[in-house]
Amino acid sequence: MDPLFYRPKDAAVLLGMSRTAVFRLIKTGELKSIKENGYRLVPRWALREFARALEAKAGLAGTEDAA
Repeated sequence: MDPLFYRPKDAAVLLGMSRTAVFRLIKTGELKSIKENGYRLVPRWALREFARALEAKAGLAGTEDAA
């Protein structure tokens, strides 16, 4: 079962970017997150939403990677 929330470092691995980049995206509001008990957490749905937005921006909406 996939986790419902990811720590920023784990979200960075899934997105293929640095932890710093993930925090920058959180700060700008491009990637949604919550703070709970001192932990920053990125919901699984927010990762999917961010990926869809990137695909749409690149003109790839609705396509899936065959790999």
